Amino acid sequence: MAATDTIIFADGMSDIAVANGVARITLAQSGSEGKSVPVGQLCVPVTQLPAIANGLIQMLRQLEAKAKELKATQEPVTAEAPAPSGSFRFGSHT
Repeated sequence: MAATDTIIFADGMSDIAVANGVARITLAQSGSEGKSVPVGQLCVPVTQLPAIANGLIQMLRQLEAKAKELKATQEPVTAEAPAPSGSFRFGSHT
């Protein structure tokens, strides 16, 4: 993975606007008392939105498949057998 200058954690979106051929998606986090707090903005050319949306959809499909696979093979969690790690990596969607 290439190094990034900025990493933004977001668990939602607070606004989406389109102007001059650019979609501006305001990313947000759940703040205190459950209120949404803006943390950054993702700006994407409208012409690239389908590619990004399709990439996210493919990632979600892979996530669902992986979750089903883990659920089917997972034994009950006991003190002797801790739960498996929830981390895994998806293929590139470029």
